[in-house]
Amino acid sequence: THGHHDHIGAAPEVREALEVPFRIHPADALMAGIEPDVPLTDGEVIDLGGVSLRTVHTPGHTPGSTCLVGAGLLFSGDTLFPGGPGATRGSAADFTTIMTSLRTRLFVLDDATIVLPGHGADTTIGAERPHLDEWQARGW
Repeated sequence: THGHHDHIGAAPEVREALEVPFRIHPADALMAGIEPDVPLTDGEVIDLGGVSLRTVHTPGHTPGSTCLVGAGLLFSGDTLFPGGPGATRGSAADFTTIMTSLRTRLFVLDDATIVLPGHGADTTIGAERPHLDEWQARGW
């Protein structure tokens, strides 16, 4: 979902063991320190074992943060957690960007969409959407 080490640290080993390409949005490739075999682009559909997931570019936590949506699920990486957006390390510009990503890219999904974040418990879009203005006001 993005280029932080806790999300891609095992990528070289997984790529080799499973003989699959490493995919990441180009905006996070330098951060990841691994050049993607195939760049990940917004709006593409990836078929995994009979399930189709659509990529949704959601910058803010990192420039290349990308979520995966399909089958009533949202794999949100570090873009959305129960109780708020992912960390933007005190950057007002990045906070504005992640909030725009939430408003325009994720909170357009159905309320019943199950959110599976990169860390911690799951939630739903319907449980989180009502708090967006509260998060905006608190600034994180």
